[in-house]
Amino acid sequence: MILKFNIWLPLLSILFSTCSAYVATQENCCILDQRFGNFCPTTCGIADFLNNYQPAIDRELQILENKLQQISNSSDTTEQLIREIRRIYVPGPSTQPNVMPGYTQKSRGLIEEIIRYENNIISYENTLQELTEIILQNNNKIQILKQKTMQLETQCQNPCKDTVEIQDLTGKDCQDIANKGARQSGLYFIKPMKAKEQFLVYCEIDTLGNGWTVFQRRLDGSEDFNKNWIQYKEGFGHLSPNDQTEFWLGNEKIHLITTQTTIPYALRIELEDWSGQTSYADYAHFKVGSEEDKYRLSYAFFTGGDAGNAFDGFDFGDDPSDKFFTSHNGMQFSTHDNDNDRFDENCAEQDGSGWWMNRCHAAHLNGKYYKGWRILKGFFWDKDSTRKATKLKWRNSEFTPTSVG
Repeated sequence: MILKFNIWLPLLSILFSTCSAYVATQENCCILDQRFGNFCPTTCGIADFLNNYQPAIDRELQILENKLQQISNSSDTTEQLIREIRRIYVPGPSTQPNVMPGYTQKSRGLIEEIIRYENNIISYENTLQELTEIILQNNNKIQILKQKTMQLETQCQNPCKDTVEIQDLTGKDCQDIANKGARQSGLYFIKPMKAKEQFLVYCEIDTLGNGWTVFQRRLDGSEDFNKNWIQYKEGFGHLSPNDQTEFWLGNEKIHLITTQTTIPYALRIELEDWSGQTSYADYAHFKVGSEEDKYRLSYAFFTGGDAGNAFDGFDFGDDPSDKFFTSHNGMQFSTHDNDNDRFDENCAEQDGSGWWMNRCHAAHLNGKYYKGWRILKGFFWDKDSTRKATKLKWRNSEFTPTSVG
């Protein structure tokens, strides 16, 4: 039922008349008090208040009256529209109850579709933004690669220069090169008698003319010695002309050099501990067998040196067999993937490097590199703590053994 707003008009007229009846003048007021207009026991204060604010109130009442009139007119129009709708759309038994829910359901479906499309659009926009960023990054990388390519092209236009100095003399080993007059230690090509082609080695030539072929070097742990059988066979690491890199020459090369003649080779092992103290051990008639024999190590005897004779094994004092099971003479080479030791388990896998293992060892110069002192762990010699640096080398025994050069 529509509310009739016309009934408010007489009420507004009565309110206006009431306000006018209470209007008084300053002469009718008794006591003036500026804190709240004029105050006295009569209605003079209220009259003075209305005198001051009546014009504004009249304007506001007029505005309200106009708005009420507009609302009344709108209500009449709305009431007419409702009557017209009721006249045209009379509820029937088969129209409104069935049709309206269908339209409502379709509207909801359309709204859900719109929301889904909006979400897809937002997702596509995010994906597009990510792809745009990736494209920008790739473009930057392409520009960097183009610059590097141009630099390489410019560099390749210049004549190539070998930055590593390799000596001109060659021979079957380093002693042969020294016999030909070489007096400078460095990198040389050698070709043993049984070798199919020459290969590079580091030759250490001392002041007495001894030419030592270095086949193992450890300095700082920069090279990982935990390698497989093939890597120990071929060799790994890096040779440098100043003897400042770590490497293993390769078991096959060691075999070819030490078995090429009937003249025996002398082995020297040089050691340095973490206090800077150096020591050495010498062995006579050193050689390494073929791959068929698992690169078996053999020597005749220990000839001297202040490092001691760890290759002959170590007696721990617990069992007479200690020395026998820790000796390295006659042992085959073992790696983690080719176990040839005398232990029930794999010594090379357990210690993380290849070596001439027994059960397991009294010396292990290819062991894991530890910085600082460690007892019987890492790479060591005899019962002493780990070493800082090692060098394994040999020379032709035609020359009398000398002190460390």
